Amino acid sequence: MLVPLAATGCGSSSSNAGTSSSSAAATASTAGAASSKAAQQGCTTVQAPAPRKSGGEKKPRGKLDASKTYTVTIETNCGTFAFKLDVKDSPDTTAAFAGLVKRGFFNGLTFHRIVPGFVIQGGDPAGTGAGGPGFSTVDPPPKNADYTLGTVAMAKTQTEPAGAAGSQFFVVTGQDAQLPPQYALLGKVTNGLDVVQRIGRLGNPADPNGTPTRVIVMKKVSVSP
Repeated sequence: MLVPLAATGCGSSSSNAGTSSSSAAATASTAGAASSKAAQQGCTTVQAPAPRKSGGEKKPRGKLDASKTYTVTIETNCGTFAFKLDVKDSPDTTAAFAGLVKRGFFNGLTFHRIVPGFVIQGGDPAGTGAGGPGFSTVDPPPKNADYTLGTVAMAKTQTEPAGAAGSQFFVVTGQDAQLPPQYALLGKVTNGLDVVQRIGRLGNPADPNGTPTRVIVMKKVSVSP
């Protein structure tokens, strides 16, 4: 089962936020509130979608053509961003992800976890961080893989092998998440990085669980060609 990154093996310093002093937490909360307010100016208010049942999806068959460039576009209530799929490093992961996109799997799901300066995470049908499609892929990332601003990768638990993936993914919103090469590389943001960063500010820096301060819904997710 997939769980929030900082609570498992992502190595985020944010996981230690709860050990800070009350004054530091208050300062972070105040700063986060100001940043969140600014970010909300580019968003529309939407209702939280009803949780969906996890599992039940059949693993998509076939692979993507490595000679082509595949782009995933995610339309949210805070704007639209797009990323290029990393077919070379993650052939199984990208093929499965693209297959789910074409089925409409991600439409209506949320970014259920937002840690400012670290990542935004979504793709869980249950919206809790514990759900998935009912199958997994494994594409161990290169040993020199880095997770810098705009990198899109797949979430996994500590007990799963390097490169394991279901449907939950994260987008790095900090300059460098400083994660080990354990997370399958899905791609890199090519358009709308400002939207990613806008969403990335809609979290409480003092909350290591990354509970969003606003509902962020993926209204439509598409892939081309």
